[in-house]
Amino acid sequence: MKYESIIGLEIHVQLKTKSKLFCSCSNAGEYEPPNTTVCPVCLAHPGTLPVTNKEALIFAIKASKALGCIITSQSKFDRKHYFYPDLPKAYQISQYDRPVGTNGLVRIEIDNPEAVRKTADVRINRLHLEEDAAKNIHENGATLVDFNRCGTPLSEIVTEPDLRTPEEAKIFLQELRTLMRTIGVSEADMEKGHMRCDANISIRPAGDNKLYPKTEVKNINSFRAVERALKYEIDRQTKLWEEGNPVNYLSTRGWNDDKQQTFEQRKKEEAHDYRYFPDPDLPPLNLAELERDVTLPELPPAKRLRFAQEYCFAPDAAKLLADDPDWADFAENVMSETYAWLKATPGYTAAAEHKQREECSTVGKLVSSWILNRLMRQMADAAIDIRILKITPENFAEFITLIHTSQINSSNAQKLLGFMLEAGEDPSHIMEEKGLGQVADAGFIENAVMRVVENNPKQVEQYRAGKVEVIKFLIGMVMKETEGKVDPKLATEKLKEKLG
Repeated sequence: MKYESIIGLEIHVQLKTKSKLFCSCSNAGEYEPPNTTVCPVCLAHPGTLPVTNKEALIFAIKASKALGCIITSQSKFDRKHYFYPDLPKAYQISQYDRPVGTNGLVRIEIDNPEAVRKTADVRINRLHLEEDAAKNIHENGATLVDFNRCGTPLSEIVTEPDLRTPEEAKIFLQELRTLMRTIGVSEADMEKGHMRCDANISIRPAGDNKLYPKTEVKNINSFRAVERALKYEIDRQTKLWEEGNPVNYLSTRGWNDDKQQTFEQRKKEEAHDYRYFPDPDLPPLNLAELERDVTLPELPPAKRLRFAQEYCFAPDAAKLLADDPDWADFAENVMSETYAWLKATPGYTAAAEHKQREECSTVGKLVSSWILNRLMRQMADAAIDIRILKITPENFAEFITLIHTSQINSSNAQKLLGFMLEAGEDPSHIMEEKGLGQVADAGFIENAVMRVVENNPKQVEQYRAGKVEVIKFLIGMVMKETEGKVDPKLATEKLKEKLG
């Protein structure tokens, strides 16, 4: 019998507000010594009262709108009761029946030729706000509690069980991270705990529409771990079905990354086990008024499409550049400045402008290729972050123009890029100073070709005898002879003329 997996996700996204959800303590406690960004409110001292952080509400509304949710006009906070060392009040302030947003939708694309489906519409059940608990640290048989994180604002996003494979779950989480970063509400870095995922999974016979008891794998902290944990659960639960003993109760399991397996923790509570009731210390929330002032930037799906259409970036390049807000801004500014530089080059005419538009893919490919394959690689080698990049979009556009107009060849352009990373100076100035520019003088090239032919008689004879691949060696020698200062295409033409 064939089986299919039914997967839904519960994701906690840590909002990057300046202060905590219900008090004025710094929300940057993860970077401070333990138990230093705390106060009587987040430590639940008797007589203290919480006050709702307006910025957190606005961030939650933005996130809900980015996920296509309907904003609840009248929302409220509730108390969710459970007892654990990381929860000083013995209840968590959360939201139960009136979350910030409901009924959203996110479409993901599965770029895998072996995938069962190429796109998937993932419905968003809800997005609600809640405070985070403290952090337990287990050392030498003891449990230490750091309350810096207690009260940090979280938006919990709950999907419907619309995902079918571990790969789809990973792709959805990556898309969610991109959305949260684009709208500026969270860094959404899983490995730093800014985004944590609980994955719900059940197995059923293929073609069966019934939903069977789910198993929740808790607090997974990386995309790879989510994928691996779900694959493990699929194998484990499929085996139980084949043995005639399928999972028949709700439970939670942890993920052991070292052993690459899940382990049972406890049976899963139902909502009534938490004894929800409205928090009497916090007034109801009129989100309709706040929503009117909340606007969204261009979201990644629209930006990817525009990058492909307007700049002729290949789909993969459009996605890579559009999905990072900093690189998206850099790429857009480079494209705009590149067209300005090309218009300023000698001999540019209206006919040339028309030709340039027709050759959009040439310019777009040149810009995206040099950003993704050269600039990013050199930055990674030098441990340079884009936020401290010395190269301005204008200078990079001038650099692209030098390549596009054959004023410098690819080999020397990579050297030039390295100098630009160090100094952040004008590329034309560096090119002249370092002697990296391309020489178009026909006599200079012919003399270099003549010397190469005279100094390599064996290879010349082989070429003339029909071993045409030897031309690559001879071209390399011409480039070496000219210190990389000539156009390889022109050098090839002159070399072939000389060889006959």
